[in-house]
Parts: sequence; structure tokens; C-alpha cells
Amino acid sequence: MFKILQKTVSTGTVTVNYPAEPAKISERFRGRPSFDFDKWKDARPAADVCPTGAISLSDNDESRNVTVDYGLCVFCGLCAEASSDQAVRVTQEFALATSDRRNLVFTAEYTLNADRTHGGLRKVDRRLVDAETDVESLGQKARDTIQKILGRSLAIREVDAGSCNGCELEIVALNNPVHDIERFGIHFVASPRHADMLLVTGPVTRNMELALLKTHRAMAEPKVVVAVGACGISGGIFGENYASLGSVDKVLPVDVYIPGCPPRPQALLHGILLAVGRLAERLHTDRAG
Repeated sequence: MFKILQKTVSTGTVTVNYPAEPAKISERFRGRPSFDFDKWKDARPAADVCPTGAISLSDNDESRNVTVDYGLCVFCGLCAEASSDQAVRVTQEFALATSDRRNLVFTAEYTLNADRTHGGLRKVDRRLVDAETDVESLGQKARDTIQKILGRSLAIREVDAGSCNGCELEIVALNNPVHDIERFGIHFVASPRHADMLLVTGPVTRNMELALLKTHRAMAEPKVVVAVGACGISGGIFGENYASLGSVDKVLPVDVYIPGCPPRPQALLHGILLAVGRLAERLHTDRAG
């Protein structure tokens, strides 16, 4: 026992101070791909190698519409490797959580040359926003926000609706000494009857549809739903088929989307704190009504 205590004292504090301080990320970490639409000369190679269809094209005689959907993106980086013009690069950005699914979709329109490469950029619709602007309080202020709107800690019920367990590994990491999500007054519960937030991973398999619906119905109001990862947002690599319904919002109303495959723990924390703001809005609306 003495050796354990000695080791604990000598190790010191290992908990990171995110989001009060920037996250420390490995140089090898792959975040969202960034697209220089003005520089992009041909989207076809990137669209051809994209495993989930996150990059899609629509051509007519004189123009091309390109759609980039971060809700489908698994951050594999193949699009950057396929783009010889260096217009696509992999960044280390991961805090992409948003309350509006449309914020994860970019569209661009190009004129076309005779060889079907891009002649010029006509217009681009950049809807992606910094989700932090939608959060009432981040970091240490989250605890005060939770106590203010709930009078206690925030309880999360997590449901795996059919994932590969990659997201589960990152969710488990939220409870370790490094990330320690309970320092914000947030903890996971076994019963949906005790939960304020439903965290859903994976595409919704047809075998899990009823279980997911029953879990949501068992939760007391007000409640929020968070879709985790590319699979939860869009069906991801699994898509829609005989065994999968695809995205969580095909079954339940979703309040916050957290992109990634899987989202790293800081990205999950960012999305959960955004959902706290949504919960506050919902509680205020219910009381006003």
C-alpha cells in the first residue's frame, strides 16, 4: 500500500487542462481535411478514393458542383494523397461538433475546362462554423452551467447502436485520469431513467432500433441526444443497407453531432459541452412555456 501511495504522489497530476488550454496532439494525428477551393483544379481523384462518399460530384455540360460532407468523413487522408495540386491537406482540427447537421457540409461550383478539370471557382458555401460560439460555457464554467440548469451533475446514458467499438474506446478514455470528465460534474449512468443526455455511437442497426427508442422514451424531460462519429451522423463506412438504418437522426431527434472516426476524447468533450448549452436552452423553453 505504501508503494502505491508513493507512486501516486511521485506521478503527480496527469489530467490535461482541456478545454481551458489547447489540446496537446501528436504530430501523426489526422484531423479534418481542409480544402482550398480556389486552388483545387480537379476534385475527381479525391472523390474516387473517398471510401464513404464524403466528397461527391455533380457535372453538367459547363459546370461542376462539389460537395464535401464532414458528417461522412472518416479522416482517412486519402483525398489529400490523391490531390496532386496540394489543394487538400490534412489538418489537426477536431473540434467540429455542431447542433446543425448542415454546418458539416460544404458546396462549391466550378466552371469546367474541355478536359473536365476546374476552370474557375464560381461560388462556395462554407457553412462550417466554430461550434464553441454556440456553447454557453466551456471548460471549468461547464460545472457551474450544469449545476445552474439541473441543480446537480449531468448524467449521460451511452448506447452502442451498432458501432465497431472505436468510439467506445474514446468514450471510456473520458473517464480516465488524463481526461477525467467528472471534474466538470459529468458522469455516465447505467439507467436511462437517471440520464439527462443520450450519447449514441454507430449506425443504428435494425436490431438496435427498438432498444434505442425505448432508451430515449425512458429518459425524463428535458433531454438531449448526441450522435457520435461518422457512423452516428451519417452511417459512415457502413452506410444504409439491409442491416443498418444509417444515421441516428433517422430514429431520434439529434441535438448535437460530433464528427470523427472515432472522435478523440477532446472532441467528445467539446460536443458534450455544446450539448449542455442545448440542454439549457431546452430547459429555459420548457419553463417559459
